[in-house]
Amino acid sequence: MAAPVAKSGIIYGANAGHITARRELKARASNAKSNNKSKHNAFVRSLIREVSGFAPYERRMMELLKNSRDKRARKLGKKRLGTMRRTKRKVDELSAILVAARRH
Repeated sequence: MAAPVAKSGIIYGANAGHITARRELKARASNAKSNNKSKHNAFVRSLIREVSGFAPYERRMMELLKNSRDKRARKLGKKRLGTMRRTKRKVDELSAILVAARRH
């Protein structure tokens, strides 16, 4: 997104609108946390995954990935997860699990 242009105070034109002062907002904690994945958090998530296993749609996606039906797996993920960004992340995660399972 482009940087905001200063308003002119005129009702018409490219810079139309009231002249206002930009508010300086504090940084949100949620934005700072996104890049810091703690070892403890990773351990807890792996433990939960080990205990609970995979959801039925995840098992189906893994089966599709095994059979080289990547596009179908993505379509299923999009339907279940809602966005393509989440789907790509999930497909990468499941692909890594399949690769690790093949190694052992």
